Formats: sequence, structure tokens, C-alpha cells
Amino acid sequence: MAQNVKNHTARDPMTLVIGVFLLINFFFSLWYTHKHYWEHRHLSTWWIVMSVVFLLMLSKMRSYSLKVQDRVIRLEEKVRLASLVSASELAELESLTIAQYVALRFASNPELPELARRAVREKLTRKQIKEAIKSWRPDEYRV
Repeated sequence: MAQNVKNHTARDPMTLVIGVFLLINFFFSLWYTHKHYWEHRHLSTWWIVMSVVFLLMLSKMRSYSLKVQDRVIRLEEKVRLASLVSASELAELESLTIAQYVALRFASNPELPELARRAVREKLTRKQIKEAIKSWRPDEYRV
């Protein structure tokens, strides 16, 4: 299936599976604590604390990996833009945000310079940029 604005988002199935199991673990720890608090109050309280810690760890790992990926995309798109526009135009495009660069990665080379100029002038959002792309360039490596 060809990638486009409607089907380009990607989800990491393993992150989803891990998240589901961590949520089950959290709710089970709540249930266990409710049923056996006086028998194992320190252990069951610790279990709840660690369940929350594991959920927070998963969330942070996901957000950090996406942040790094966005920075790499910004670098790639800056290099691509540098090969498609003049030095003076490149200086004009310095105000593009990371979110705009991330969206612009889907634009084909012929439409990228004008779309980047529009993004700066009109302060287009990520969604608006993606909707404006006519010739979609797929990104199969985004997680």
C-alpha cells in the first residue's frame, strides 16, 4: 500500500505489547494490595511503586527515541533543502521548527522548497504541511 497523509503513521507493536503487560501488572498489584495489604504491606506497596516506575520508564524511553528521531530528521531535511535551494533561501528557512521539518520529509524534492517557504511564511502546522503535499515521499523507517 502506498503511503499517504491518511495512512503514514506508524506504531511500534512491541511498545504496545509491553505497555499492555505493564498496565496489567499495575492493576494486578493494586488488586493484590487491596486483598493482602496486612499480610504483605511493604511488599505490595513496593510492587505498586515499581509498577508505576516501569510505566514511566516505558513512556520516557518512547519519548526520548522519538525526540532523537526528530532531530535526525531535521538534520536530514536541512541537508536536503541545502541541495535544493540557494544559500540566501536557506537562511530564510532557518526559522522552520522541528515539527515542520518532520512533516516536510514527506514532500518530494520538486515541491519541497516552495512548501518549506510556505511553512515559514504561513506558520503551517505539521498537519497542514502533510495535507499540502501533492507528491508523497514515503518514510518507512519512522517508529
